[in-house]
Amino acid sequence: MKKNSFMMILLAALMVFVLVMTGCGKQTESGEPADASAETEAETESAAEEGSVIDYMVIVNKSNPLPDGWEEALDLKMTTNSVGDDVYVERKAYEAYLALKEAVEKDLEGYDKGEVRLQLDSAFRSIAAQQKIVDDFTEKYGEDYVKRYVAVPGFSEHHTGLALDLYFTIDGKDIYENEDLVQYPDIWEVIHARLPEFGFILRYTEAGEAATGYAYEPWHIRYLDSPETAEEITDKGITLEEYLENAK
Repeated sequence: MKKNSFMMILLAALMVFVLVMTGCGKQTESGEPADASAETEAETESAAEEGSVIDYMVIVNKSNPLPDGWEEALDLKMTTNSVGDDVYVERKAYEAYLALKEAVEKDLEGYDKGEVRLQLDSAFRSIAAQQKIVDDFTEKYGEDYVKRYVAVPGFSEHHTGLALDLYFTIDGKDIYENEDLVQYPDIWEVIHARLPEFGFILRYTEAGEAATGYAYEPWHIRYLDSPETAEEITDKGITLEEYLENAK
């Protein structure tokens, strides 16, 4: 074989080898193999399609802390409310809230005090955020108020991402403070009537303080991912604690 022919064959073989090796180890800008990145994205999409692994009937109250590993399993959605606060909600609960919001606002069309728009005050809270609320409310309202209305960090239902605190705007004015919100029982009546249809219950009812340990909160709703269960709890006038106890 001529020397030039041999060199050309060797060079061609070397180029093929380089191309093969480059294709096997292609890197993304983040330094992660492209195939691995695509696989991770596919797994994430698949997990989202299958739904969260969390228990939508979980009970978190003064006697039951947030289960271990809950936050790691939680799929959160972020939204910004009318006062500019970022609110994080479990994804399915957020989708149900949007449907609830649409229905309630339609029901309240023509409200005599102006246009009503439902808003999210808060939902998921970390333990540190809950401690800040305890501190702020103690300073603002006093220790007795906090004992009745505010959970101990680690034992707040808001840690689940399934508990939503609502407020509303009327003609663009934020009705935000608790003492102002209770002045609109007619609006709350419309909101509460729609809750079960979208898998929510009013968590802290007037009749349920002995069972829940908390006073009535018209703004605090809880997602159960089951309109049938929410309807049953609401129709019977019982709390989530009583429902789960009866189900044993």
